Amino acid sequence: MRTHNEPTGVDKADMLGGLARGLAVIEAFNPQRPKASIADIARATGLTRAAARRCLLTLQELGYAEFDGKFFSLTPRVLRLGGAYLSSTPLPDILQPELEAVREAVHESCSAAILDGADVIYVARSAAKRIMSVSLGVGSRLPAHCTSLGRALLSALPDSRLEAFLAQLQPPSLGEHTRAAVLASRAAGYALVNEELEPGLRSVAMPVRDMRGRCVAAINIGAHAGRATDAVVEEQFLPALRRAVARLAERIPG
Repeated sequence: MRTHNEPTGVDKADMLGGLARGLAVIEAFNPQRPKASIADIARATGLTRAAARRCLLTLQELGYAEFDGKFFSLTPRVLRLGGAYLSSTPLPDILQPELEAVREAVHESCSAAILDGADVIYVARSAAKRIMSVSLGVGSRLPAHCTSLGRALLSALPDSRLEAFLAQLQPPSLGEHTRAAVLASRAAGYALVNEELEPGLRSVAMPVRDMRGRCVAAINIGAHAGRATDAVVEEQFLPALRRAVARLAERIPG
């Protein structure tokens, strides 16, 4: 599982700078910035205003962005990019039945995610109709350092990649706090996050491995802290996750 920050070994001479800039512009749009001016995109990406303008106009011409006379915004056509990933990998289809089995067993929401840079991206989800105020679905991103899914995924990284991830966290004290939490998760075999992402939310996650033992995702259960007592986590949530992870290890090709 490669993050955006991991070297690929590709010679920079073989890379298309225009494609890289265009993708950076797409990624500059987010829930805090659903609409943006050329200047906004230039600041967010580090591009010159001229380069940002060319990228935005190209995206507009191709149907990936629209312009209201003042601001640019993405169009639903961008979903084709995420759809291309989902349709080209069997992982979400393999994960989904297990998430639903976990949800039925514990009557709480169950999700699966992969690591992407400093974030986790949700690739499958089976939601109970209650908990979070944050709206989550396939494609949602959350910071890896403060989520159970993220810490489970980080716990499965080699030490060198874990240290590279921690080094980018600011302030440094956040990296130290995350290191301690991830190492505890590695030792326990699961990550437990208690109201760090959102008040009232408790979640527990485990890495998902393929037939060769490589971590390919993580799955979690999220519930209101009032329901997710220590006893419930130990007696219900963890056994349900362990069963799902064991079944997935026999189904996900290596």
